[in-house]
Amino acid sequence: MSFWIGTLYKMSNDEARQFLKEYRTSTQGIGVYGIFVHNVSNTLGMFVPAAGVGWGIYNAWSTGAAFKILLSLNSVLSQSSPVVVLLSTPFGVMEVVSYGIAMSRSLFLLIVIVKKKPLKKELRNTAIEIGIVAGILLVAAFVESSMMIPSSA
Repeated sequence: MSFWIGTLYKMSNDEARQFLKEYRTSTQGIGVYGIFVHNVSNTLGMFVPAAGVGWGIYNAWSTGAAFKILLSLNSVLSQSSPVVVLLSTPFGVMEVVSYGIAMSRSLFLLIVIVKKKPLKKELRNTAIEIGIVAGILLVAAFVESSMMIPSSA
């Protein structure tokens, strides 16, 4: 929902130009490793009890706004729904699943803390989930990198 709301955000022409300039600079030659590190670093914050949900919502919103700008530059995709385009890519689905796992774990940890239940088992389960999410995001990075169009094209 937050991603979709982000796609509705209307940037001024100056904001859009600045975003595109920064996007091109930050993604130039990024490769598998850069994509993986970016996605994992964002996702780790989503595991933090309670705050992780807020971080996830913000990331989804900002990704939606950015995605809308990038789609608007593509004459074929400009009239498409950003949500449909995102979910039609294998890496998009893997990232959404990973973010969902992380944010749900954030809420689950909050419940355990509030109910004052022992954390040891839950921290072990959280570590396992972090490993699973990292594996999913590594595969997603390979897929995304293979689908990227060089900026010189």
